[in-house]
Amino acid sequence: MNNKIKELRKKHNVTQEDLAAAVGVTRQTIISLENGKYNASLQLAFKIAKYFSVTIEDTFIFEED
Repeated sequence: MNNKIKELRKKHNVTQEDLAAAVGVTRQTIISLENGKYNASLQLAFKIAKYFSVTIEDTFIFEED
């Protein structure tokens, strides 16, 4: 699953560390999400979307196989 986390962070001038602290995960988790090596849980997806005041659909791009 692709996402726009890095784009949203840059747009809002937020560091990986700041985002991680705000949503209760490690910086490494944010790095893994941005690199597509980890898929966020539904709860984490909601937290990230809420943090940036956007929808989950605006943050995560679901592509069917």
